[in-house]
Amino acid sequence: MIIAELRKHMPLLVGLVTATLQVVPVSAETLLERGSYLMQSIAACGNCHTPKGPKGELAGMELAGMAPMEVNPNFTANASNITPDKETGIGNWTDQQIIDSIREGKRPDGSIIGPPMPFGLYRGISDRDVKAIVAYLRSVKPVKNVIPKSSYKFPLPPAYGPPVGKVIAPDQKDQLAYGAYLAGPVGHCIECHSPMGKKGPDTKNQLGAGGFEFRGPWGVSVSSNITPNGLKQYSDDVLKKLITTGKRADGSRMLPPMGYHYYANIKPKDLDAIVAYLRSLPPK
Repeated sequence: MIIAELRKHMPLLVGLVTATLQVVPVSAETLLERGSYLMQSIAACGNCHTPKGPKGELAGMELAGMAPMEVNPNFTANASNITPDKETGIGNWTDQQIIDSIREGKRPDGSIIGPPMPFGLYRGISDRDVKAIVAYLRSVKPVKNVIPKSSYKFPLPPAYGPPVGKVIAPDQKDQLAYGAYLAGPVGHCIECHSPMGKKGPDTKNQLGAGGFEFRGPWGVSVSSNITPNGLKQYSDDVLKKLITTGKRADGSRMLPPMGYHYYANIKPKDLDAIVAYLRSLPPK
């Protein structure tokens, strides 16, 4: 009798099992996978923290630090060795100490990290993404490379704000919000592309208006206006090519320090979100 009842309801049971299997989500992206993607694309930390030679980044020296990284009348900044080397890198730092250095600009000894690290924006990196970046930093090859301390002709602040609490990234389905997140906290595009004010890039009044000067072996490059007034001459496809290749429509090359070889790895949907966000900025 029991067997007969089971046979009677078998089609229903099979249907329930099939439906259950269909709603099981595909395995989520791991922290290391997410960190690898961010670090090799929009975050592009190696653009500052990997030493360069005449032909680009030095082989075998990923994230081993660069000195000097920026020299101007106000400071000489040296990008730290952020490989897991225990003597000259961050191999002895805990995960939380690394997170605090990224989002709050504070080293394990309590000292403050100075510009040009964009802590005002990095404070907005989500909890999961900053943990993903830490996972990637743990995975790179340790490199012994001593980097001298940066020097500043002005006092650094005691902190860049109150302790960072819980930060959740915008839903990737919300294109404008996610584009703002990528171009802001993660990629800090809006900082480099806003003119300098009295206390740093004026992202409050001139967000994306361009005019920030960068001095290097190439000479002086000036960041472009990336508000709709500055981008109206470009189609979306041309703009994406500028970002990911550093080449203009006529084939001429744009100047550093844009990390074009990193941005070439940005996923198409993320690039779409960034461009949509830039198109939405108030024209300047």
